[in-house]
Amino acid sequence: MAPSGNKSKKNEIVEESQKTKKAREKLRKRLADLEQKVTPQALREKTIEIQRWIARHAEHRVVLKNKTISLFDTNQNAAKLSQRIAKIADQLRNK
Repeated sequence: MAPSGNKSKKNEIVEESQKTKKAREKLRKRLADLEQKVTPQALREKTIEIQRWIARHAEHRVVLKNKTISLFDTNQNAAKLSQRIAKIADQLRNK
């Protein structure tokens, strides 16, 4: 059996280094600054900004009435093979 003094050493938590303390404090400050910036007024302004962006780019939108959408099309429209994968497949076929 191990001596009881050895067991207590394993359960001790080492004090953080100055570098870690400094980084933790910097993150705490950044989070506090961000939390102050998230206000109802800021959210309203961002909402308006997003709506304006959507309106500006409306001409690039796809009309969904003419197009069907599904989350998974059972690989009916699979991506084309890359040149590297096609080369490897050819090498395997030729062996």
